[in-house]
Amino acid sequence: MPTNPSVFLAFRARDLRLLTSRPFHPAIHSIRALVLLVLLAAARAAPAQPTPPLGTWLTENKSGIVEIFRCPDGDALCGRLVWFKIKPDDPNPLGLDLKDPDPARRNQPLCDMTFMWGFKPSGPNKWEDGSVYDPDDGKTYHANIKLRDDGVLDLHGYIGISLIGRSEIWTRYKDPVPQCPGH
Repeated sequence: MPTNPSVFLAFRARDLRLLTSRPFHPAIHSIRALVLLVLLAAARAAPAQPTPPLGTWLTENKSGIVEIFRCPDGDALCGRLVWFKIKPDDPNPLGLDLKDPDPARRNQPLCDMTFMWGFKPSGPNKWEDGSVYDPDDGKTYHANIKLRDDGVLDLHGYIGISLIGRSEIWTRYKDPVPQCPGH
């Protein structure tokens, strides 16, 4: 590059003449614009891959820790109870599934029980058509889960239609999981 400023300006002027003296080809600009539009549309149309909420979660009332994992059958999500709090005056000090509708299973421990299953991806950070078993009443409910932008998990259980039901907000649990009661 020349060190003399007037020579430098002469080079810049010549470069500008070369840029502006090239003939304008509308077809080339149209093709570039079309390629750009196709790339933008493809990027926008590509479905967002859900980020599964795998790992451990602390329940809303902080009385349980749930591990969410991929169900053995593939893409669906399942959940198991890995820790729960037993109050000193709890009538179930061993933490057994006393309300199970099948009397043969009422002696099974709640700890490590898979109580959530079948949650299928339905959109970015959403899983639907799952089921959740509530050991407090022995009933199974339909449920959906959503990983919210703020990083919390919204579990919505319902009977019939999802408009009627209740939600519980879980937070990610990052500490080591304590040992389950009775183990």
